Amino acid sequence: MRNLFYKFAVISILFILLLSYYSRAFLWAFIFFGPLIVVGFLNTFQKSHAILRNFPLLGYFRYLFETIAPEIQQYFIERTTDGKPFSRNHRALVYRRAKGVNDSYPFGTQLDLLSEGYEGLRHSIYAKEPVEEFPRVVIGSSFCKHPYSASVLNISAMSFGSLSKNAILALNRGAKKGDFYHNTGEGGLSDYHLEAGGDLVWQIGTGYFGCRTLDGHFDGEKFKEKAANTSVKMIEIKLSQGAKPGHGGVLPAIKNTEEIGRMRGIVPHKTVLSPPGHSKFNDAAGLIHFIQELRTLSGGKPVGFKLCIGRTEEFIELCEVMKKEGIWPDFITVDGAEGGTGAAPLEFADSVGVPLEPALIFVQSTLKKFGLREEIKVIASGKVLSAFSILRMKALGADICNSARAFMFSLGCIQALKCNSNDCPTGVATQDQMLIKGLVVTDKSERVYRFHHNTIIAVLELLGACGLKHTDEIGIEMFVKGDEMVALSNRYFPDSLINRVEYKKSVQYW
Repeated sequence: MRNLFYKFAVISILFILLLSYYSRAFLWAFIFFGPLIVVGFLNTFQKSHAILRNFPLLGYFRYLFETIAPEIQQYFIERTTDGKPFSRNHRALVYRRAKGVNDSYPFGTQLDLLSEGYEGLRHSIYAKEPVEEFPRVVIGSSFCKHPYSASVLNISAMSFGSLSKNAILALNRGAKKGDFYHNTGEGGLSDYHLEAGGDLVWQIGTGYFGCRTLDGHFDGEKFKEKAANTSVKMIEIKLSQGAKPGHGGVLPAIKNTEEIGRMRGIVPHKTVLSPPGHSKFNDAAGLIHFIQELRTLSGGKPVGFKLCIGRTEEFIELCEVMKKEGIWPDFITVDGAEGGTGAAPLEFADSVGVPLEPALIFVQSTLKKFGLREEIKVIASGKVLSAFSILRMKALGADICNSARAFMFSLGCIQALKCNSNDCPTGVATQDQMLIKGLVVTDKSERVYRFHHNTIIAVLELLGACGLKHTDEIGIEMFVKGDEMVALSNRYFPDSLINRVEYKKSVQYW
């Protein structure tokens, strides 16, 4: 193709010169063709990009299509049940509930109900009218002076820096109107988190942003001052997150503005890498004493920690130390390996951490074993989006749920997969002022509120279908997987039609 480009360039030049012999106006063609020819010749000599070296002009189309691949996939290729990490149907569900429009679907399910991946809820023939009161859970152990009554669905950790100021403002205003909490993420308490006055969970990460010394260590006095804010209802120590457990947070230099640098207490315009671990502690005893220190400094507010389960023996040891020392957190946030983030190495996102389902089961059973379950509330985080997923997490052992990406969808996120590039087209995950202006706070805050409101109504409707009144009544026995349905029928009716059909199928293969 390089030789073809040379021929194209020579022929184009000669053709334009020939035409200009008859009319000098044709020389204006060099304004278009000239730069193309120059760029093409330069590409043939550069050594960094093999595609452009071999395809001096056409090679740019590869980069163009690569850039818009997510949009092409979404709008022209994927089916309603396709799309990763969230399908088009799931995204549409959030959009509809956030807009307050009809969220029903016609003509039946598009899922294969007998596949291994299908999960269903076993309803009751004695269904009840949904209750009107939204369920809440009180968080606060016997050590806590100021327990907090939380919604069963809340906004998971997303920092100002990762998200735009307009996104933070919209989320917090929606949380205030809907009476649910907004986790700050590890970026600290920003002015935009505090402006609307919504309930906050202040997350303290390994970088101690907002309560750090100049050399990056924890500053108790700064923490005490900010924790006294009435909007701060709980404190969460971030040990790890599902998308990249054991890897520190990343704030790209392009997102680290002067404003963000000031609020976090860091040098702006530089990529900020949070340490993988805390400098304040390095063992189980250190962690629980840090929990007690934060509880004291905050005046007795609920304090907990967030983690993705990895080495299970470490969590068991932590529970052992809790019992021995007589100190424990008010809550534990369990983040599944399927959790999301703005920027994570692929190896961490794909291959590190325990998924939320087995992690919840493990945490629940371990806390019960050590007699701590009644004191410690469990929060589930990881692809929680629908009423069904909330009830499923409740059945697996969670008291309440956090969701990040669902609330991003309520803000208008289209799953463009550009969270780490500063090019988010909807103004959600960017610090580009032009893109941020596209996100109108007054409109999007209402959508945040409506998504939460309508999802909780759906939770109550599902409970009613099961013959239940409260989320605490849901149990794992009320869920069944597609391939288990056949086994369930066979167990109770060994001579059933299903058995006979399966028998006939098996005979065909002999």
